[in-house]
Amino acid sequence: MYQTYILNNGLKIIHQQIPRKAAWCGLIIGVGSRDEGKEEEGIAHFIEHVIFKGTEKRKAYHILSRMEDVGGELNAYTTKEDTCIYASFLPRDYERTLELFADIVFHSVFPDKEIEKEKEVVIDEINSYKDSPGELIFDDFEELIYQGYPIGRNILGSEAAVKRLNRESILQFVKRNYQPGRMVLSSMGDIPFEKLIRLAERYFGDIPGSETPLLRKCPERYLPRTQVIKRDTYQRHCIIGNVAYDYTQDNRLALSLLVNILGGMGMNSRLNLNIRERYGLAYNVEAAYTPYSDTGVFTVYFGCDAGDLEKCIRLCRKEMTELCRVPLGQMQLRKAKNQMIGQLTLASENYENMMLSIGKSFLVYGKVDELDSICAEIQEIDAALLQRVAREIFAEEKQSVLIYE
Repeated sequence: MYQTYILNNGLKIIHQQIPRKAAWCGLIIGVGSRDEGKEEEGIAHFIEHVIFKGTEKRKAYHILSRMEDVGGELNAYTTKEDTCIYASFLPRDYERTLELFADIVFHSVFPDKEIEKEKEVVIDEINSYKDSPGELIFDDFEELIYQGYPIGRNILGSEAAVKRLNRESILQFVKRNYQPGRMVLSSMGDIPFEKLIRLAERYFGDIPGSETPLLRKCPERYLPRTQVIKRDTYQRHCIIGNVAYDYTQDNRLALSLLVNILGGMGMNSRLNLNIRERYGLAYNVEAAYTPYSDTGVFTVYFGCDAGDLEKCIRLCRKEMTELCRVPLGQMQLRKAKNQMIGQLTLASENYENMMLSIGKSFLVYGKVDELDSICAEIQEIDAALLQRVAREIFAEEKQSVLIYE
């Protein structure tokens, strides 16, 4: 059972007390790469790096050692719509963790020397990413379908953009966006909720709140596009996809179920059984759905030999067309629901991921649906709804295609 609380400055807290020997906590900040200004490309991710490089009272070494000294782990990530600092540790170290979060998020000083040093690290990360076409193509696909909008830009930014960043621009971005009202402190561990609130009040309660709204430019009408990019890769990499539902739309759970049937993590997905198992054309073929606050992305990805590219595209489209044309039978639908419910239940045992998930849900929706409630919703989905969703999202005339060759 989740418990929630909101501090006077707007900081949200969500917690589940669980009798485990480890605890997990994260500070999720509702700002990401799509919130960068024209001259700030890559800054959200860069801040995720340099936020650990020194505060008003700690050097970088002391920040990194603060959790490591007690066997804990400190980490961070950046997405297009949020940034997160999170840690795993022993329950006795909750106070140590929250004090450190508050120090690095609200009192980092971003030394010039560390900024210049970290630029080289991030540029190495950008170049390393270019050596992973199976990952890079997803960013290039979103750039293709969201041309001209910040949400389409690569989270890491470009080498030239990173080199332009400086301490002043970092401080301005943090001041503008790192506000308690845009944050959620998410926790799963063996600590009473009342004690967690007292600690949060102690270390976050004196941070001034702000009513400044976060304004995002919503992508306008989508136009399907096809692009071929020349890359020196052995395989051909391909994404077929479309824009999809945002966080607020009712059919997002039905689409998640449909995507799982088409090309989810199960080895028995339609794409895997056909393209890999039947024909042996691709080692990896998968479908995915990523919702954002005002849009979403559906993708089918595969990598294959050059001579198999067109056949793989035809087979992917055949499976999507089949889901549009023929409603699932009763037994197929029951199996698909049971599979997804089983996957969600097993995922709920990964407490770090669950901590991040409930924090994100509380940030976006102001609430968290219990697992039983989500499973009940899945059971209510019928074949007719899945077919309507398939016709809306999988229609071939709406598909964009990106190919690396």
